[in-house]
Amino acid sequence: MNVRTTIKPFFDSATWTVSYVISDNATRMAAVIDPVLDFDFKSGRTRTDSADQLLDYIRTAGLTVQWILETHAHADHLSSAGYIRQQAGGRIAIGENIRQVQAVFKKIYNLEPGFVPDGSQFDHLFRDRETFSIGEVEAVALLVPGHTPADMAYLLDGAVFVGDTLFMPDVGSARADFPGGDARSLYRSMRRLLDLPSETRMFMCHDYPPGGRAPHWETTVAAQRANNIHVRDGIDEEQFIAMRKARDATLEVPTLILPAIQVNVRAGQLPPPDDNGVSYLRIPLNVLPSSR
Repeated sequence: MNVRTTIKPFFDSATWTVSYVISDNATRMAAVIDPVLDFDFKSGRTRTDSADQLLDYIRTAGLTVQWILETHAHADHLSSAGYIRQQAGGRIAIGENIRQVQAVFKKIYNLEPGFVPDGSQFDHLFRDRETFSIGEVEAVALLVPGHTPADMAYLLDGAVFVGDTLFMPDVGSARADFPGGDARSLYRSMRRLLDLPSETRMFMCHDYPPGGRAPHWETTVAAQRANNIHVRDGIDEEQFIAMRKARDATLEVPTLILPAIQVNVRAGQLPPPDDNGVSYLRIPLNVLPSSR
């Protein structure tokens, strides 16, 4: 295989998130996928340590950021997309169904009137199968709803970045019980990804290692079809739906869901400051289901 890109992963141990910098070897143009903004829930303080690691790599490698790609509005970490754009440029992009997610969470948080759920907080909204370029490398945005209505995967140069739709084979699949989530849609999205050529490299957004193994974030379509505990070949749609619903019923609410989503639907920007110059996160009481 004539690989035209370099893929650099960055693992954030606090949130089990993997961010990526993908660069075109010919032009040195780059895309950042799912960057993390560090957040200390106890103190309410944000830091940019994780994002600065990406930026240091970008500068050292002599890259120019063209895109900052979000796979979805994450519930388990805050996005640093806005900070990355401020420091290195690039266009922040996500799937066009983010409008649905924004509309739901505007009501949940009772966000300010100035927040319009039209996706305008992002620089670009991808349609399903829309093509775009990272330097001279063509990429395709694939709609993979189920975890949320707006999940996207990004396919380029023999690799696909799947966000939370799939995990490593021994972990399985994403939950489907968030607002707008749907187990049937998730199954069909996963099978869409598993219909890619068997040698396609598959990169996860998270890893939650079972049995004390070290974190991993790269596999192949062939390995997923043979070994994924939730969606390997031979597991049909109804079997998956029954398993996913039963498993989701046992899962706790993610620790950072309430602070994270209200930042992430704004393309990684904090809420507008009050008249004292301080930004505040809203915690709706007795709205989400309790942790189990």
